[in-house]
Amino acid sequence: MKILLTTLNSKYIHSNLALKYLYAVCEDFHECLYLQEFTINNDNDYIYGELIREGYDIICFSCYIWNIERTLSLVDDIKKAKPNIITILGGPEVSFQPFDLMKNNKGIDFILTGEGEESFPLLLEILSRENWERMNTIKGLIYRQDGEIEVNPKGDPADFNQVPFPYKSLVSEADKIIYYESTRGCPFSCSYCLSAADRGVRALPLDRVKQDLSYFIYKNVKQVKFVDRTFNYNKVRALEIFKYLINLDNGVTNFHFEICADLFDQEALDLLKNARPGLFQFEIGIQSTNKDTLKAINRSMDFSNLSANIESLIESGNIHLHLDLIAGLPYEDYDSFKKSFNDVYALGADYLQLGFLKLLKGTPIADQIEEHGYVFRTSPPYEVISNKYISSEDLINLKMLERVFNLYYNRGGFQKSLEYCAYELCKSPFDFYEEFAHFYYLKGYQHKSHKREDLYRIFYQYGQWKDRFISGAGIKLEELLKQDLMQALTIKEINRFKRKRWEL
Repeated sequence: MKILLTTLNSKYIHSNLALKYLYAVCEDFHECLYLQEFTINNDNDYIYGELIREGYDIICFSCYIWNIERTLSLVDDIKKAKPNIITILGGPEVSFQPFDLMKNNKGIDFILTGEGEESFPLLLEILSRENWERMNTIKGLIYRQDGEIEVNPKGDPADFNQVPFPYKSLVSEADKIIYYESTRGCPFSCSYCLSAADRGVRALPLDRVKQDLSYFIYKNVKQVKFVDRTFNYNKVRALEIFKYLINLDNGVTNFHFEICADLFDQEALDLLKNARPGLFQFEIGIQSTNKDTLKAINRSMDFSNLSANIESLIESGNIHLHLDLIAGLPYEDYDSFKKSFNDVYALGADYLQLGFLKLLKGTPIADQIEEHGYVFRTSPPYEVISNKYISSEDLINLKMLERVFNLYYNRGGFQKSLEYCAYELCKSPFDFYEEFAHFYYLKGYQHKSHKREDLYRIFYQYGQWKDRFISGAGIKLEELLKQDLMQALTIKEINRFKRKRWEL
C-alpha cells in the first residue's frame, strides 16, 4: 500500500503543519507513507500528473479556503483516471457541512473532521486490513457504505500532550516558513474566527516547548511562525518562552507570534527590549476601534493600553510589528472604518494589513447573516460583499485603497513622502490613501505591475494632480520623493531612474 499526504499551499514559502503531524503519528506506516506539498500556483496538469504517475493507493488532501476548489477538481480527475485510488479529505474547510460536500462530490471516499492525530492512524489501519466493519468506530469520520453516506459522531479534541514533535522525522525545508504551535484553542471567542468553536486552551508543557524550539535554533531555521491564536494569553508562560529564546538566540532564526498587545505589562516590555533586532515579529489583530463593533464580535480590547504598549515596542525599535484591520464587521460603516484606519495608522507600525471579513463555515458570525444583512461570495474564501452598514461600492473603494496602501506603505521606501501627504497635504491618512487610490485607478495603473522606480513616478504624477505644483505642495513632494528613492533604491535602480527621471 502506497499512501500520499498532500495539499496545495497558498505560496511556495508556506508549509503545511497538519500533514507533518499526521506523518509523525503514523510511525507504523512510514515505509509506505509519503508527503508532497504543492501550491495553488502549480497548474492542475502538473499536480494531476504527479499524483497519478507515482501509483498511490491512497491520497489524502489537507483542505483550506484557498485550495478547496482546486482540490475537489483534482479529486474528480483522479477518480476518473484511477477509480480504485482511495481519497481522504481533512482540514477546516471540510470539517463543517461534510455530508453535503460528500453528497455533491462523488470522488470523495472519506472525510475526517476535526483534529486527525488520533483518527487518521486508525483509518489507515482499517484500510490496510480491509476491516470495513470497524469504520463506525472512528470519531469524526464520514464515509460511503452500500451507496449511503454514513456520518460518525464527532470526536473530542486530541490529547495535545501526546502529539509528537512533527519535524524530527522529516527534513526541514530551509527556504520555507516553519509553522509551530505550543497551544491549541483560544481563551477568546471572536465571532469571525474558527477558534471560537474550540473553547479553552490546551498547552504543551514548557519543557517540551523549549526542547522543540531548541531544535529549530540548532538547525538555523530562518523563520518559525507560531500558530498559537493568542500566544501571550498566559503572562508567565509567554515571558518564560521569550526569555528562553533571547538567551538561546543563534543570530539567524526569527520567531513570529500572534499576540494581544494590551495584555503586556511593564515587565514584559522591559524583557522584550533585550531581544536582538529581528529575533521577534509580532502580529497584533486590532480589527476595529469601534466599541459597538468589538462588542458585537465578542472581542475585548483596551485601545489606550494597547496603543501605549505598541508605542513602547516601536520606541525600542527591535521588533517588527504587523497590525491587522478587518473591513465588513458588524456596525462598522465606511466612516467608522475610516476612523479605525486613522487610529491604527497613527501607531506607526511596520506593516498594516487591511483584511476583509470572511464568513467562514463553523464561525458564530456565519449564524448572524440575516441579523446583519450579510451578502457574501458563495465560493471560497466567502468574502463579504456588503452588509447593513457598508455597501458593496464602499468595500470596492477599500479594496482600491488596500492595493495602493500595500504598494506604498507596506512595501516600504516612501516614508518621508507618505508622512507629508498623510498629515500635511491631506486632512487625514485615510483621506490621502483614498485620494491616491482614486488617482491610481483613474489613470489605469491597476492594469499592470510596475517596477519599483515607476512607483515613485506614479507618486510624482499624483503630486502634480489638481494643480498642486501651483501651491508648492507638488514641489515639496518631489523633493521628498527624491530623498526616499535615493535611500530605498539600489544603485542599478537609481541609474535607471536618472535616465528617464519622472517620465513613465
